[in-house]
Amino acid sequence: MRRPGAGSPRDNLNIMQLVYIGMGSNRASQAGNPEATLVAAAVRLGSLGRLVARSSLYFTEPVGFAEQPRFLNAVVELETQLGPRELLDGLLQIEKEFGRDRSAGIRYGPRTLDLDILVFGDQRISESGLEIPHPRMSERDFVLIPLAELASKGEKSGMPEAVSQVLQIFHARSPGLSNAIVPVQSDAWRAGPVGAADNHDAPRPGAGSRYADGGG
Repeated sequence: MRRPGAGSPRDNLNIMQLVYIGMGSNRASQAGNPEATLVAAAVRLGSLGRLVARSSLYFTEPVGFAEQPRFLNAVVELETQLGPRELLDGLLQIEKEFGRDRSAGIRYGPRTLDLDILVFGDQRISESGLEIPHPRMSERDFVLIPLAELASKGEKSGMPEAVSQVLQIFHARSPGLSNAIVPVQSDAWRAGPVGAADNHDAPRPGAGSRYADGGG
């Protein structure tokens, strides 16, 4: 059911919502290695709204199933007129285009593309197959670190309350970048279509490395 404060379908009509989407890949798709996959998937996200900004890419250690290649992760900001369920359907369709079948494979196992709604404006939704904000967002540094990067560059006045809340928790417990989360310098990712707010460097604990794994 929708919790108090969640927008109704009528409320969503013709209103641009600021949405945060988590992206991940650790297997090659028809677009190429995980880096090429995320670059191409970001272009496809433009069919669902306006891509406002995106974090840097990050190498991350797998969670839940260790015997698989490292992931490449990012978080993007999207402005959309779609409702939450419509957006979810669009993301699942894009995943399928890149070879992801959520009904098959190992839970938390290798995947060509992962697209998750993290935050949808200030809406709070609990429905079958749809939990907003994402229920495990606060537990995952591979989400929180790129999310914090975006928040540091954005307008605080327009930031959804859920983002502010989860980042307060994150900053209270984390001194900085995790050893398991490493920023990646990617010319292809930086050159992709997005607003000017995207043009910034990742926080770097040391020299960044270009993607070299080629998928799993």
